[in-house]
Amino acid sequence: MRIAAGRLVAYTSVQRGVRSITMASNNANGVTQQASAAASASSSAASVAPVVPATAFRPAQRLAKFAAPTVWHEFTPLAAKSKAVNLGQGFPGWSPPQFIKDAAAKAVEESGAGLDFMVNQYARPAGHLSLVTQLAKDYSPRLGRQLDPLTEVVITNGASEGLCTAALGLLNPGDEVVTLEPAFDLYIAQAEMAGATLKTVPYRVKDGKWRVDLEELRAAFTDKTRMFLLNTPHNPTGKVWTKEELEGVAAILRDYPAVVAVCDEVYEHMIYDGARHTSLASLPDMWDRTLTLSSSGKTFSVTGWKIGWALGPAHLVRSLAIAHQWISFSVVTPLQEAVAQGLITAEKSYEGHASYYAWLQHMYAAKRERMCEAIRAAGMEPIKPEGGFFIVADTSRIQLPQRYAEDKTVTRDWALCRWLTEEIGVAAIPPSAFYCQENKHLAANYARFAFCKPDDVLEEAARRLLKCKEYIKKE
Repeated sequence: MRIAAGRLVAYTSVQRGVRSITMASNNANGVTQQASAAASASSSAASVAPVVPATAFRPAQRLAKFAAPTVWHEFTPLAAKSKAVNLGQGFPGWSPPQFIKDAAAKAVEESGAGLDFMVNQYARPAGHLSLVTQLAKDYSPRLGRQLDPLTEVVITNGASEGLCTAALGLLNPGDEVVTLEPAFDLYIAQAEMAGATLKTVPYRVKDGKWRVDLEELRAAFTDKTRMFLLNTPHNPTGKVWTKEELEGVAAILRDYPAVVAVCDEVYEHMIYDGARHTSLASLPDMWDRTLTLSSSGKTFSVTGWKIGWALGPAHLVRSLAIAHQWISFSVVTPLQEAVAQGLITAEKSYEGHASYYAWLQHMYAAKRERMCEAIRAAGMEPIKPEGGFFIVADTSRIQLPQRYAEDKTVTRDWALCRWLTEEIGVAAIPPSAFYCQENKHLAANYARFAFCKPDDVLEEAARRLLKCKEYIKKE
């Protein structure tokens, strides 16, 4: 569980004042280089500066494979061009709850009135005290231990930066990372930019549910494995790992003591049908080797705020805090204060429910049912999610029109989602975007729909999807 060697070791003191010491040799080199450059410029003042081709300014090698357009670059503009109902990108289609907006306004206004001017200044790099204190209070009973808010919690720019700082803070070139497919596309990019290699194990549908073969998972681990990435509830499948299933993962991890588990749990409050969210970190022997990540974005419908957090043992959180210190230094202070107050309010009764979290589950469960019915009515089969706000549908009964079916430049799911967007008027996302090259074929008959949209939007999508029935294969 060491800090990434050679990358962060010189920065283990995270006080801003040490920068001059750390960079002293670089400054000395810079002076020499500047003197040399000045002499050269003087001797050739009369010469014409050469024209530098634009191709000389190409992305760094570590970014080369990620410079190509993503699935979002295609389907978001395509949805707009086609005037399609956009059920592709997963962000809530409504305003955040009033209490969280009021908390943000109050944080800014009160500091402006001089009651606490520091709320509009830099936050403590590891997190605004009111937020880390509230998070420690909230998560302590869930994880079965008393968290120290000063050493076991760090605030990041969304869970995305939490994942990035975990990769940069804990991985070295040559290390291996194991995760499950389909996988959030950031996992691949961040692991590889840290110099690691990502190994994936696919989910497969069995008895109408997404499952992972634990023996296949175990086989992916080697002596080079340093990180296991687990997303539960899972995007895009909606899989919620049970305590019994997590015990199987824990058994594998106990055989690989050098592996850190990074658990992405941003959909933790969106659980349906009586399912229960369990954190891997709460299981025996798992705390000391597990980082638990979440954020306010999905929970409070504020994905643009980018207030995320990571919790875990001090020796792991410290690595994230060091990386975070040198990447972004701190996170928006008034929004941290707003989320801290929002977490307190969320535990209280809300809209006729015992808490905001209970209301959130009820609201999303109803939208899930509505979207599942629409998918079935269209001749597809939804694989009912246990959590999150996405549904993966089996589209194998649909006979694609010839011009889409014969497009061999893309996988079938990609062609199908183009057809859905352009011809049916409903944008969905091809799940093959979340698979490695060798496993993309596993997504051929699937499409991902987001149901985090207003009811009238879902109803219009349902109406348009009925046109799919004209393309159902004859039995």
